Amino acid sequence: MMTRSQQGRTNRLTRPSIAIAAAVAVTAGVVAAAPDAKTAQPGPKLSLIAASASVTLDSWKEDPGVYLDLGTYLTSENGAFELKVTRKSYKDPVVAAQIIRDGKKTQTKALPAGLVKDFSGLPDFAQISVIDAAGKSVLEKTEAFCPNNASGRVRPDAPANSKYPQSCPVNPFTLGSVWGVENGWAANTYAGYYSQPVQLAAGTYTAKISVTKKYRDLFGIANKPQSVKVVVRERSWEEGEGVSASAAPPSAKGDASKTAAKSGHDAHAGHAAATSEHAGHGAAAPAAPSAHTGHGAPARTDAPAAATTGAGSTFNVGHGPYPPAPPALPWALKKQATEKGTLGRQGFSAAAVGDRTGQTDGSRQAPGVQPNAKRPAGKATVPDVPKPDLRSLPAYGITVSDGYEDVPGKDYLAFSANVWNAGPAKLVVDGFRSPGKELMDAYQYFYDADGKQVGYTPTGTMEWDPRPGHEHWHFTDFASYRLLKADQKETVRSGKEAFCLANTDAVDYTVKNANWHPDNTDLSTACGQENSISVREVLDVGSGDTYTQDLPGQSFDITDLPNGTYYIQVLANPENRLKETNHNNNSALRKVVLGGKKGARTVKVPAHHLVNAN
Repeated sequence: MMTRSQQGRTNRLTRPSIAIAAAVAVTAGVVAAAPDAKTAQPGPKLSLIAASASVTLDSWKEDPGVYLDLGTYLTSENGAFELKVTRKSYKDPVVAAQIIRDGKKTQTKALPAGLVKDFSGLPDFAQISVIDAAGKSVLEKTEAFCPNNASGRVRPDAPANSKYPQSCPVNPFTLGSVWGVENGWAANTYAGYYSQPVQLAAGTYTAKISVTKKYRDLFGIANKPQSVKVVVRERSWEEGEGVSASAAPPSAKGDASKTAAKSGHDAHAGHAAATSEHAGHGAAAPAAPSAHTGHGAPARTDAPAAATTGAGSTFNVGHGPYPPAPPALPWALKKQATEKGTLGRQGFSAAAVGDRTGQTDGSRQAPGVQPNAKRPAGKATVPDVPKPDLRSLPAYGITVSDGYEDVPGKDYLAFSANVWNAGPAKLVVDGFRSPGKELMDAYQYFYDADGKQVGYTPTGTMEWDPRPGHEHWHFTDFASYRLLKADQKETVRSGKEAFCLANTDAVDYTVKNANWHPDNTDLSTACGQENSISVREVLDVGSGDTYTQDLPGQSFDITDLPNGTYYIQVLANPENRLKETNHNNNSALRKVVLGGKKGARTVKVPAHHLVNAN
């Protein structure tokens, strides 16, 4: 049961902080240690390597704790390491299989039942032991491993880009995912956001890292543990001004999060860190210090990564209830920067590795797709070609809240909602502005199998939202949210129905035509500016767009509702203005039970079949 005092909103998954410079550094730092790519063994050869013999980790006085980013990687040679992870429905468990490709032949090897519990990675993959300078064991732990934490190539003739997605999804209602380490690439074994800090006093330690036996046996990984010298240094946020956001301790960044949580964006609350980008399509992710607070009101602190890793907030912070697992910058890059004198007490800043506005390095905002130069001409037609299939996920991240200072004395039911595209075609909507008009005219486009545009149809409007924290173009009538009584008749409706579309969550990358590297993953590049003459918004196949209904006018006013059972309905395409392959799967319900009394309301959220996440 959650009360207002417990309403700290959970925060989600953005994509990992993978830098282009990091990829180069991995190649330079570990190519000599890379396994022989020529082997007679069928399938990929996996090896555990360490990028550096020594790492330095920080423990902040304001928020003590050390994040064990030890700079170890899993490499794949003689082919890519690929896993397909799925569930038939929310009534069925998550299952995983290894996909082994040998030329034109493909072999599927089922992993043991129960090995994988969710979509966030392989649990208990890495075993970590830490001893102090006196030889005393001070820590034993295991960590999960997301193969999609690609950090770079280990040999120069490896593919220039990894074909696999850039993170492991953690939306509780994910349906399918693909994990992989590209042939000739390395994936960071650090669990990032999924990892909890450990308590280590300042000093020198030795860490021993190995792959646990069940995975060595399952994937044929040699038992070759890596040893890394660990120097723990104590630092303070007050020791220097101008420290980058990614270098700030979680507690310091949490203050910014709290400020952002009240400023607004009907839920875009975390979409960017140090710029004026969206702060978060959802209220549930590490809050960026500035940015749109509204697509979600973040309450969790920023990325809990050591300052020297450079793993800070990423583009879609705030889109879901859980944070991502970003791989840290390789320690080879840290060493290189130190040698060049570029690493000071600030550690790595995102800008130092080429992460800047409009650039995607595999983790930050993807550039917005340009709309057609002119509005469509000729007769509108809806041709017989593949179309998108919009589907709703059950609500999650459900809490009770108040109206803050804006609407005192009110009780609200806040939640996160996701509408995703099951394909087989992406949803493409352009908005065109007539000079002097406040609204854009919106059009949906259709494409043949070769990607050629073959039709279009008018589909409503786009409107400019000038409120601080918003300031972008919303496509109207994309989704609707309703609170239904126990008899499933409407009792309260959310005022939020206009959205900027962005690919924030990888819901099912196993569906036909799923795009593992979607564009428009950042609202600041997808949603235009006040003076835009046209805008293109895209929801790609396999991806969904999470919004958190957090503020008054978006969340449900439950002040005068009696206690009892209700259902949150997430309804995609409520007016059927968008053309789809199927209009019968647009609604999803989530049961909630309201309790308490006015000013102290509570909510219980029963499990949705096997998904026990509020």
